[in-house]
Amino acid sequence: MKCNYVLGRKVIPLLKSGKSLKWLAFLSLCLFLSGCGNMRVLDPKGPVAESQAWLIWFSIGFMLLIVLVVFVLLTVILVKYREREDHKGYQPDIEGSHKLEIIWTVIPVIIVIILSVPTIMTIFELEEAPEATAHKEPLVVHATSVNWKWIFSYPEEDIETINYLNIPTDRPILFRLTSADSMAAMWIPQLGGQKYNMAGMETQLFLQADHVGTYGGRNANYTGDGFAQQTFDVHAFEQEDFDSWVEETQENAPELTPEEYDKLMVPGTSTEMTFSSTHLDWVDHSTNAEYALDAWDRMGYIPLNPHTRAGKAAEMPHVSQLETGELEIEGLESSAEIE
Repeated sequence: MKCNYVLGRKVIPLLKSGKSLKWLAFLSLCLFLSGCGNMRVLDPKGPVAESQAWLIWFSIGFMLLIVLVVFVLLTVILVKYREREDHKGYQPDIEGSHKLEIIWTVIPVIIVIILSVPTIMTIFELEEAPEATAHKEPLVVHATSVNWKWIFSYPEEDIETINYLNIPTDRPILFRLTSADSMAAMWIPQLGGQKYNMAGMETQLFLQADHVGTYGGRNANYTGDGFAQQTFDVHAFEQEDFDSWVEETQENAPELTPEEYDKLMVPGTSTEMTFSSTHLDWVDHSTNAEYALDAWDRMGYIPLNPHTRAGKAAEMPHVSQLETGELEIEGLESSAEIE
């Protein structure tokens, strides 16, 4: 109550004064700039993200120009045709102007064309490997989403990682995207835009990192309670360091077993894991959309309806219910777990 009272005493008189528009403009600018501190989409670290960032800036700039023209014309009209003494008795031309009607029909068409052409060109351009590194063999990574974790498979290296991804710099990465259960969207803002992961089908996405570093990735499509935790880190290394990691992982990491993989199919979050084999040896989710459901049966997992009393009490994904009726605290343990 006190805060509202103080705010009212300070703000209401301000709005009544002649400075209200200046203060509102200043506050709006502050609010706008406050959201620019962590805009990773506009901090590209690869050619794909750079193309998309350029398209965003171009669209914003062009639309701001349109807004500026509209406000200038609005101001001119308000001043020129305002009610005044020498305008009394004025009768407008009801017939209108065919010339003006043609102009304000053609202008929006031109605006749409100007925005559409670079957008379409960029979309088609990003369906292929980046032009600068198109001569290099892309690294193929199968990215499989599971409620609520990410599984990355390197078929050529015979490596599988959970909730993290290692890639070389200056080399195109071809992601083959699919899902084991609900539809997700893999998004690494500083490397490029998102694309959907869907069970029973495969989509492809080219990305590339030009700089060594760690970039955040996440699921950009809401999939339930564990959605906020379905994130992963992308570590970009020089090619030599990436090759060393591959060699070390192949020698030291344990193999992934079907039993261990079934645990990953149960909805819930997970820590980072590394394996020296992939699930592609026995299942491809892009052609087998029901594998996760079969894994639930093998694990004795019964999904709870969130609209029932039992489902609300469980507060998925923190607990899951087994056939025994007992509640098991969520958190997958594995001999391959990385501290």
